[in-house]
Amino acid sequence: QVQLVESGGGLVQAGGSLRLSCVASGRTFSSYIMGWFRQAPGKDREFVALITQSGGITSYADAVKGRFTISRDNAKNTVYLQMNSLKPEDTAVYYCAATQILTIVNKEYDYWGQGTQVTVSS
Repeated sequence: QVQLVESGGGLVQAGGSLRLSCVASGRTFSSYIMGWFRQAPGKDREFVALITQSGGITSYADAVKGRFTISRDNAKNTVYLQMNSLKPEDTAVYYCAATQILTIVNKEYDYWGQGTQVTVSS
């Protein structure tokens, strides 16, 4: 069992930056691929980024490529999402999730956090 708790969301102006964190409980964090997803009002939850267990492979949605960076610190059981050059269309609830399958499909992720709200004003 893995429990995930996100933090770092908030209100920011367009062009600004935020850093999201997701802390995992348990001793098996380093065995999981970690992903970030987001869900805007009235829209489906969508993939944002993922990072493999050792951090050797990362993948990003086209909409965030070049602006967002995912990273992890296995010693701290934490995965991060650095978000730069934020746009109003990045407004959403952001979720971290854990899986043991290399996938961007949200239903393949086994564990989810409660989400953190990110609001970007124009």
